[in-house]
Amino acid sequence: MRKNIFYLNGRFVPEDKALISVYDLGLLRGYAVFDFLRTYNFKPFYLKEHLKRLLNSAKIIGLKHNYTIDNLEKIVIKTLSKNKHLKEAGIRIILTGGYSRDFITPSKPNLIVMITPIKSLPKTLYRYGASLITKIYERIDPRAKTIIYTDAVRFLEEAKGKGAIEVLLISKDNEVLECTTSNFFIAKENAVITPTTDKILEGITRKVVIDLCKKNNIKIIERKIYYEELKEATEAFITASNKEILPIVKIDKIKIGDGKVGQLTKFLIKKFQELTKTWS
Repeated sequence: MRKNIFYLNGRFVPEDKALISVYDLGLLRGYAVFDFLRTYNFKPFYLKEHLKRLLNSAKIIGLKHNYTIDNLEKIVIKTLSKNKHLKEAGIRIILTGGYSRDFITPSKPNLIVMITPIKSLPKTLYRYGASLITKIYERIDPRAKTIIYTDAVRFLEEAKGKGAIEVLLISKDNEVLECTTSNFFIAKENAVITPTTDKILEGITRKVVIDLCKKNNIKIIERKIYYEELKEATEAFITASNKEILPIVKIDKIKIGDGKVGQLTKFLIKKFQELTKTWS
Protein backbone atom coordinates (compact mmCIF):
# COMPACT_ATOMS: atom_id res chain seq x y z
CA MET A 1 0.00 0.00 0.00
CA ARG A 2 1.36 3.39 -1.00
CA LYS A 3 2.12 5.69 1.92
CA ASN A 4 0.67 9.16 2.17
CA ILE A 5 3.15 12.04 2.10
CA PHE A 6 3.02 14.67 4.83
CA TYR A 7 4.69 18.07 5.17
CA LEU A 8 6.80 18.70 8.27
CA ASN A 9 8.76 21.93 8.72
CA GLY A 10 9.93 22.29 5.13
CA ARG A 11 10.25 18.58 4.33
CA PHE A 12 7.95 16.14 2.57
CA VAL A 13 8.09 12.81 4.34
CA PRO A 14 6.17 9.50 4.41
CA GLU A 15 3.45 9.60 7.05
CA ASP A 16 5.31 7.18 9.34
CA LYS A 17 8.37 9.46 9.27
CA ALA A 18 6.51 12.65 10.22
CA LEU A 19 7.88 12.77 13.75
CA ILE A 20 8.20 15.64 16.23
CA SER A 21 9.83 15.87 19.66
CA VAL A 22 8.07 14.68 22.79
CA TYR A 23 9.06 18.12 24.13
CA ASP A 24 6.62 19.80 21.73
CA LEU A 25 4.12 22.05 23.53
CA GLY A 26 1.28 20.59 21.49
CA LEU A 27 1.90 17.26 23.20
CA LEU A 28 2.94 18.62 26.59
CA ARG A 29 0.32 21.35 27.04
CA GLY A 30 -2.12 21.09 24.15
CA TYR A 31 -0.72 24.40 22.89
CA ALA A 32 -1.47 24.10 19.18
CA VAL A 33 -4.10 25.00 16.62
CA PHE A 34 -5.31 23.15 13.57
CA ASP A 35 -7.76 23.26 10.72
CA PHE A 36 -9.31 20.60 8.54
CA LEU A 37 -10.74 20.69 5.04
CA ARG A 38 -11.28 18.31 2.18
CA THR A 39 -10.96 18.21 -1.58
CA TYR A 40 -13.53 17.93 -4.32
CA ASN A 41 -12.18 16.89 -7.71
CA PHE A 42 -8.87 16.82 -5.81
CA LYS A 43 -9.04 20.60 -5.33
CA PRO A 44 -9.06 22.01 -1.77
CA PHE A 45 -12.51 23.33 -0.83
CA TYR A 46 -12.35 26.95 0.36
CA LEU A 47 -8.66 26.66 1.24
CA LYS A 48 -8.04 30.37 1.83
CA GLU A 49 -10.95 30.57 4.27
CA HIS A 50 -9.61 27.62 6.26
CA LEU A 51 -6.11 29.12 6.34
CA LYS A 52 -7.50 32.45 7.48
CA ARG A 53 -9.27 30.68 10.32
CA LEU A 54 -6.10 28.76 11.22
CA LEU A 55 -4.08 31.96 11.52
CA ASN A 56 -6.87 33.63 13.48
CA SER A 57 -6.87 30.70 15.90
CA ALA A 58 -3.12 31.11 16.36
CA LYS A 59 -3.59 34.83 17.00
CA ILE A 60 -6.29 34.22 19.60
CA ILE A 61 -4.10 31.88 21.68
CA GLY A 62 -0.95 33.98 21.15
CA LEU A 63 0.92 31.37 19.11
CA LYS A 64 3.66 33.28 17.27
CA HIS A 65 4.78 32.27 13.77
CA ASN A 66 5.92 33.74 10.45
CA TYR A 67 3.41 32.11 8.13
CA THR A 68 1.03 33.90 5.77
CA ILE A 69 -2.04 32.68 3.93
CA ASP A 70 -0.09 32.78 0.65
CA ASN A 71 2.87 30.64 1.75
CA LEU A 72 0.62 28.22 3.62
CA GLU A 73 -1.50 27.86 0.51
CA LYS A 74 1.57 26.95 -1.55
CA ILE A 75 2.66 24.40 1.06
CA VAL A 76 -0.77 22.74 1.10
CA ILE A 77 -1.04 22.62 -2.70
CA LYS A 78 2.44 21.12 -3.06
CA THR A 79 1.81 18.55 -0.34
CA LEU A 80 -1.45 17.57 -1.99
CA SER A 81 0.33 17.16 -5.35
CA LYS A 82 2.53 14.47 -3.79
CA ASN A 83 -0.53 12.38 -2.91
CA LYS A 84 -2.16 11.87 -6.30
CA HIS A 85 -2.72 8.20 -5.50
CA LEU A 86 -5.75 9.40 -3.51
CA LYS A 87 -9.04 10.04 -5.31
CA GLU A 88 -10.05 12.68 -2.77
CA ALA A 89 -8.26 13.84 0.36
CA GLY A 90 -8.70 15.25 3.81
CA ILE A 91 -6.22 18.01 4.66
CA ARG A 92 -5.28 18.60 8.30
CA ILE A 93 -2.98 21.54 9.06
CA ILE A 94 -1.44 21.70 12.53
CA LEU A 95 0.62 24.53 14.02
CA THR A 96 2.16 23.77 17.41
CA GLY A 97 3.94 25.79 20.09
CA GLY A 98 7.22 24.04 19.25
CA TYR A 99 10.03 22.53 21.30
CA SER A 100 9.98 23.46 25.00
CA ARG A 101 12.72 22.19 27.28
CA ASP A 102 11.09 23.78 30.34
CA PHE A 103 7.68 22.32 29.39
CA ILE A 104 5.95 25.73 29.17
CA THR A 105 7.84 28.27 27.02
CA PRO A 106 6.98 28.32 23.29
CA SER A 107 9.70 28.34 20.63
CA LYS A 108 9.79 27.98 16.86
CA PRO A 109 6.46 26.37 15.92
CA ASN A 110 6.11 23.05 14.15
CA LEU A 111 3.98 23.04 11.00
CA ILE A 112 2.46 19.77 9.89
CA VAL A 113 0.25 19.16 6.85
CA MET A 114 -1.41 15.74 6.80
CA ILE A 115 -3.00 14.36 3.63
CA THR A 116 -5.26 11.37 4.24
CA PRO A 117 -8.14 9.55 2.52
CA ILE A 118 -11.65 10.90 3.04
CA LYS A 119 -14.00 8.61 4.92
CA SER A 120 -17.62 9.23 3.97
CA LEU A 121 -20.51 8.66 6.34
CA PRO A 122 -23.08 5.98 5.43
CA LYS A 123 -25.53 7.20 2.76
CA THR A 124 -28.42 6.01 4.92
CA LEU A 125 -27.71 8.85 7.36
CA TYR A 126 -28.37 11.39 4.61
CA ARG A 127 -31.46 9.54 3.39
CA TYR A 128 -33.12 8.96 6.74
CA GLY A 129 -31.38 11.44 9.04
CA ALA A 130 -29.33 11.09 12.22
CA SER A 131 -29.84 11.86 15.90
CA LEU A 132 -28.08 14.03 18.47
CA ILE A 133 -27.78 14.03 22.23
CA THR A 134 -27.17 17.21 24.21
CA LYS A 135 -24.70 18.29 26.88
CA ILE A 136 -24.57 21.45 28.97
CA TYR A 137 -21.10 22.69 28.07
CA GLU A 138 -19.38 25.87 26.87
CA ARG A 139 -15.90 26.08 25.40
CA ILE A 140 -13.46 28.56 26.96
CA ASP A 141 -12.96 30.39 23.65
CA PRO A 142 -14.80 28.64 20.80
CA ARG A 143 -13.42 31.06 18.19
CA ALA A 144 -10.04 29.28 18.32
CA LYS A 145 -9.76 25.83 16.77
CA THR A 146 -7.23 24.31 19.15
CA ILE A 147 -6.22 20.65 19.43
CA ILE A 148 -7.80 20.33 22.89
CA TYR A 149 -10.67 17.92 22.21
CA THR A 150 -10.72 16.05 25.51
CA ASP A 151 -14.40 16.65 26.22
CA ALA A 152 -15.36 16.23 22.57
CA VAL A 153 -13.79 12.77 22.48
CA ARG A 154 -15.51 11.84 25.74
CA PHE A 155 -18.89 13.19 24.63
CA LEU A 156 -18.72 11.50 21.22
CA GLU A 157 -18.01 8.14 22.79
CA GLU A 158 -21.15 8.58 24.88
CA ALA A 159 -23.11 9.61 21.77
CA LYS A 160 -22.01 6.48 19.90
CA GLY A 161 -23.21 4.36 22.79
CA LYS A 162 -26.63 5.98 22.47
CA GLY A 163 -26.82 5.65 18.69
CA ALA A 164 -26.26 9.36 18.04
CA ILE A 165 -23.94 10.89 15.46
CA GLU A 166 -23.01 14.03 17.43
CA VAL A 167 -23.40 15.97 20.67
CA LEU A 168 -25.20 19.31 20.65
CA LEU A 169 -23.73 21.71 23.21
CA ILE A 170 -26.11 23.79 25.31
CA SER A 171 -25.19 26.73 27.55
CA LYS A 172 -26.15 26.88 31.21
CA ASP A 173 -28.86 29.32 30.08
CA ASN A 174 -30.31 26.68 27.71
CA GLU A 175 -28.91 28.42 24.65
CA VAL A 176 -28.18 26.06 21.74
CA LEU A 177 -24.58 26.54 20.61
CA GLU A 178 -22.91 24.02 18.29
CA CYS A 179 -21.92 20.38 18.15
CA THR A 180 -18.50 19.07 19.16
CA THR A 181 -17.24 19.08 15.55
CA SER A 182 -20.14 20.62 13.63
CA ASN A 183 -22.35 23.68 13.34
CA PHE A 184 -26.10 23.47 13.91
CA PHE A 185 -29.15 24.71 11.98
CA ILE A 186 -32.91 24.41 12.32
CA ALA A 187 -35.70 25.22 9.89
CA LYS A 188 -38.90 26.82 11.09
CA GLU A 189 -41.67 28.71 9.28
CA ASN A 190 -39.83 28.45 5.94
CA ALA A 191 -36.69 30.04 7.36
CA VAL A 192 -33.30 28.52 8.16
CA ILE A 193 -31.95 29.56 11.57
CA THR A 194 -28.47 29.13 13.02
CA PRO A 195 -26.80 30.45 16.20
CA THR A 196 -24.76 33.65 15.99
CA THR A 197 -20.97 33.32 16.00
CA ASP A 198 -20.18 34.94 19.36
CA LYS A 199 -20.21 31.61 21.24
CA ILE A 200 -19.29 29.12 18.50
CA LEU A 201 -16.55 28.29 16.03
CA GLU A 202 -17.46 29.90 12.73
CA GLY A 203 -17.50 26.92 10.39
CA ILE A 204 -16.55 27.23 6.74
CA THR A 205 -19.28 24.80 5.64
CA ARG A 206 -21.67 26.84 7.78
CA LYS A 207 -20.78 29.93 5.76
CA VAL A 208 -21.23 28.02 2.48
CA VAL A 209 -24.73 26.99 3.56
CA ILE A 210 -25.62 30.56 4.56
CA ASP A 211 -24.45 31.74 1.12
CA LEU A 212 -26.47 29.00 -0.60
CA CYS A 213 -29.57 30.13 1.28
CA LYS A 214 -29.06 33.73 0.18
CA LYS A 215 -28.42 32.77 -3.45
CA ASN A 216 -31.58 30.66 -3.55
CA ASN A 217 -33.89 33.14 -1.82
CA ILE A 218 -34.20 31.09 1.35
CA LYS A 219 -34.64 33.24 4.44
CA ILE A 220 -31.59 32.77 6.67
CA ILE A 221 -31.50 34.09 10.23
CA GLU A 222 -28.54 34.19 12.61
CA ARG A 223 -29.83 34.50 16.17
CA LYS A 224 -29.99 32.77 19.53
CA ILE A 225 -31.80 29.44 19.62
CA TYR A 226 -32.99 27.97 22.91
CA TYR A 227 -33.46 24.30 23.75
CA GLU A 228 -37.25 24.54 24.07
CA GLU A 229 -37.44 25.91 20.54
CA LEU A 230 -36.16 22.60 19.16
CA LYS A 231 -39.66 21.22 19.73
CA GLU A 232 -40.97 23.79 17.24
CA ALA A 233 -38.38 23.08 14.53
CA THR A 234 -39.68 21.40 11.38
CA GLU A 235 -36.17 20.45 10.24
CA ALA A 236 -32.62 20.38 11.58
CA PHE A 237 -29.18 19.65 10.18
CA ILE A 238 -25.51 19.94 11.06
CA THR A 239 -22.61 21.05 8.86
CA ALA A 240 -18.91 20.24 8.78
CA SER A 241 -16.17 19.56 6.23
CA ASN A 242 -16.36 15.83 6.87
CA LYS A 243 -20.17 15.69 7.11
CA GLU A 244 -21.24 18.30 4.54
CA ILE A 245 -24.96 18.86 5.31
CA LEU A 246 -26.24 16.05 7.53
CA PRO A 247 -29.98 15.88 8.33
CA ILE A 248 -30.99 15.54 11.98
CA VAL A 249 -34.37 13.99 12.82
CA LYS A 250 -34.08 13.50 16.58
CA ILE A 251 -32.43 15.41 19.45
CA ASP A 252 -32.52 13.67 22.82
CA LYS A 253 -36.15 12.52 22.94
CA ILE A 254 -37.38 15.34 20.70
CA LYS A 255 -38.61 14.32 17.25
CA ILE A 256 -37.78 17.02 14.72
CA GLY A 257 -40.78 17.78 12.52
CA ASP A 258 -42.32 14.54 11.29
CA GLY A 259 -39.12 12.62 11.99
CA LYS A 260 -38.10 12.60 8.33
CA VAL A 261 -35.56 14.58 6.31
CA GLY A 262 -37.22 17.86 5.37
CA GLN A 263 -37.58 19.53 1.99
CA LEU A 264 -35.40 22.55 2.80
CA THR A 265 -32.61 20.25 3.96
CA LYS A 266 -32.93 18.12 0.83
CA PHE A 267 -32.79 21.24 -1.35
CA LEU A 268 -29.67 22.57 0.37
CA ILE A 269 -27.97 19.17 0.10
CA LYS A 270 -28.73 19.18 -3.63
CA LYS A 271 -27.31 22.70 -4.08
CA PHE A 272 -24.24 21.83 -2.02
CA GLN A 273 -23.62 18.77 -4.18
CA GLU A 274 -23.98 20.86 -7.33
CA LEU A 275 -21.34 23.23 -5.97
CA THR A 276 -18.87 20.51 -5.02
CA LYS A 277 -19.39 18.52 -8.23
CA THR A 278 -18.04 21.42 -10.30
CA TRP A 279 -15.48 22.66 -7.75
CA SER A 280 -12.16 23.65 -9.32
